Amino acid sequence: MTNERTDKPAIKIDRAIEIARDDAQKVYRDLSSDYYASAALAADGWHVQFQLKDIKVNGGGPYYLIDAQSGAICAKRYEQ
Repeated sequence: MTNERTDKPAIKIDRAIEIARDDAQKVYRDLSSDYYASAALAADGWHVQFQLKDIKVNGGGPYYLIDAQSGAICAKRYEQ
């Protein structure tokens, strides 16, 4: 069994990151100065991770699973 999607996502990578960022800013406030975002499409949707830009700082950022068809947040986790 493969973990790759065969159908094209309705939600594109930029939109998935935007959905995650909009939700995460309610908790983290401004993410743009301290975090960078990455996203990967898997069989279960977009995996969006925010990581600290400064590797010397302890902690982590929010993680999201975004449905690739509807844009709904399926799961989220906050690391601080």
